[in-house]
Amino acid sequence: QVQLVESGGGSVQAGGSLRLSCVASGKSRNVMGWFRQAPGKEREGIATSDRDGSTRVADSVKGRFTISRDNAKNTLYLHMDNLKPEDSAMYYCAAGVWWLERLSLRSFDFSDWGQGTQVTVSS
Repeated sequence: QVQLVESGGGSVQAGGSLRLSCVASGKSRNVMGWFRQAPGKEREGIATSDRDGSTRVADSVKGRFTISRDNAKNTLYLHMDNLKPEDSAMYYCAAGVWWLERLSLRSFDFSDWGQGTQVTVSS
């Protein structure tokens, strides 16, 4: 099992930036990811990364969001630039199932979740 704690959320104006962090403890996983969920909407995969530094970013945020990880610190980051009101959501860090090797953006490929951190973007 992996314990995940997110931080870095907050309220910003459109066009602003935020960096989310997720500290993982317990047995590490190859694939880690960020998801978000707005009220009344399905959970959406945003970005994933493996231990080697390969990444995948959803088309909806490509060019604005960057995922990175520091394996030595067991920390996953999501740097968000040019934020838009539609980016407002609860953001979750997740650890992929232990056998996951591909950069999935599907929530059912992830078994451990943080408590979430709220991001609110005002126009």
